[in-house]
Amino acid sequence: MLNYPDIDPVAIQLGPLAIRWYALSYITGLLLGWWLLVRMLRRKELWKNPPFAGKPPATADDIGDLFMWTTLGVIVGGRLGYDLFYGIFYCSFWPAGRDCGGLPMAYWHNPLNLIAHWDGWVPRLLGMSFHGGLIGVAIAILLFCRNRKLNLFAVGDLVASATPIGLFFGRIANFINGELWGKVTDSPLGMVFCNATIMKTYGGTCPAGTLPRYPSQLFEALLEGALLFAVLQIGIRRWRWHERPGLVIGLFFAGYGLARWTAEFFRDSESMIVGWFSMGMLLSIPMWVAAAFFIWAAYEKPPWTRP
Repeated sequence: MLNYPDIDPVAIQLGPLAIRWYALSYITGLLLGWWLLVRMLRRKELWKNPPFAGKPPATADDIGDLFMWTTLGVIVGGRLGYDLFYGIFYCSFWPAGRDCGGLPMAYWHNPLNLIAHWDGWVPRLLGMSFHGGLIGVAIAILLFCRNRKLNLFAVGDLVASATPIGLFFGRIANFINGELWGKVTDSPLGMVFCNATIMKTYGGTCPAGTLPRYPSQLFEALLEGALLFAVLQIGIRRWRWHERPGLVIGLFFAGYGLARWTAEFFRDSESMIVGWFSMGMLLSIPMWVAAAFFIWAAYEKPPWTRP
C-alpha cells in the first residue's frame, strides 16, 4: 500500500485569505498553456506549409489577450457547468447522490449557491465541472475569433493542444485536497485518503474512510494530462495534424473522453447513475460526437475551417 502524503490544501495563508493549491493549479495551467502557445507560434517550421503558408493563425499578442478571455470562460463555465450538469440535472434525477446535499432545491432557497458558498465574507467554490469549463472556453474562443477575425478552428487547435496541461495540474490539486478518490482496492497501488489535515478539516473524520483506495486523481492526471498532451504535441510536430484545422480539437475531445471513461472505472464517482455507469461517462458521449464532427470537418474542409 502507498502512503498518502499529508499536504495542506492551503498553499499560502495571508491573514483571512487562504490561497489554495487548487487555485494555483488553475493559474499554473493557464500560464504554462500561454507560454507554450507563444513558443509554438514562433516556430516557423510549424506554419511553413499550406493552409498557413508561413503565417501562423494568431500572434503572440492575440494569445495574450485570449488568455484573459479563456480564464473567464474556465471560471464561469466551470462553476455554472457544475450547477447545471451535477447540481440540477444529476441531483434532480438521482437526489441520493453523495454530493447532492439537498440540491437542486438548495439553489432555489439560496441562489448564491449557484456561484459559491460564503464562509464569512470569503467565497468558496462548491464544485467545478471540466465539461462546463470547456463550454465556457469554447464560447470565449468563438467570441474572440469573431472579434479579431481569426480562423476559429485553427486557433481552437492551438488551445486544445495546450489544454491537457491544465488538466494535469487540476488533478494533482484534487489529489492534494484528498477529493475525487478512487474505489476501495487491495492493489499495491491503494492508499488511505486520511491524514491529520483531512481529519482537522472534517471534524476528526475522513470522508473517504480508512480503507485503501485507488489514487484515481493521479490516474486521471496521467491519462487526461500527461499522455494526452504528449500525443497531441507529437501529432502536431511529427504528423502535422494542425494543417487540417479542427483535427486537433477532434482528437482532443476523443482522447479526453476515452481517458475520462477509463478513469471512471477506478474512481469512486460521487455521481453514479446505474451500476458502473457514472455521470462522467455520460458526459463523455457528447464529447465523442463532437470529436466525430471536428474530425469530419478537418478532412472535408468546409469553408469555415479554412484560414
